[in-house]
Amino acid sequence: MERLLRYALLAFVLAAAAFLSAMTTIRIAIRGRVVTMPNVVGRPLPEAQQILQAGGLQIRVADRLYNPLPLNAVVRQSPAPGDQVKLSQTAQVVVSLGPQSVAVPALDGRSLRGARITLLESGLELGEVSTVNLPAPEMDTVLAQEPGKGAAAASPRVDVLVAAGNGPVAYVTPSLKDLDQAAAERILTTAGLHFKVTYVTQAGAAAGTVIGQTPPRGSRLTPDTPVEMSVAQ
Repeated sequence: MERLLRYALLAFVLAAAAFLSAMTTIRIAIRGRVVTMPNVVGRPLPEAQQILQAGGLQIRVADRLYNPLPLNAVVRQSPAPGDQVKLSQTAQVVVSLGPQSVAVPALDGRSLRGARITLLESGLELGEVSTVNLPAPEMDTVLAQEPGKGAAAASPRVDVLVAAGNGPVAYVTPSLKDLDQAAAERILTTAGLHFKVTYVTQAGAAAGTVIGQTPPRGSRLTPDTPVEMSVAQ
């Protein structure tokens, strides 16, 4: 029995040692997958790519901006230099287009297509296009731009606001409840709205009085949407 206990104790010690050794190996392996993000700001893009790939990291150009740094130099990076990152992490970099030397042309009053062509001829490109329901001589006429004419842009993209023409006519649903049917119908007819009438029985309500409506008061209503009135009979 004593010998058996010794063997059991020895087996336990060996198993514990194997377990601790495995845990240490796993920790070293995990630690080995973490690297320090190098600093590539100010370096030419090909050099930055070599530095990052040598450290087991990837690179992606997230944006290009005008900057005093030389053409294709890295302006900023993410994750930041010195951060602890996993092996094969992708570094997002913003690359310089060099100093801005192109004046932003005037786009106001041009069509969206004309604005795009004008920007391309100036070495710029169309950025975000927003629309607003306002009348204009033609659809997609540029009403405003950012940056404005002659400004120095931080990026080669110019955002524009274009006219989408008059928006659909809409009304605010009037309150019809407690009106008599004839008065409610006059209000809707004068506004050019369609309506439907459903007669219902409700105790205490005077005959011919509107006791309910759909859509409710204050709702947005288009001309082709009928107003349904419930009228006491």
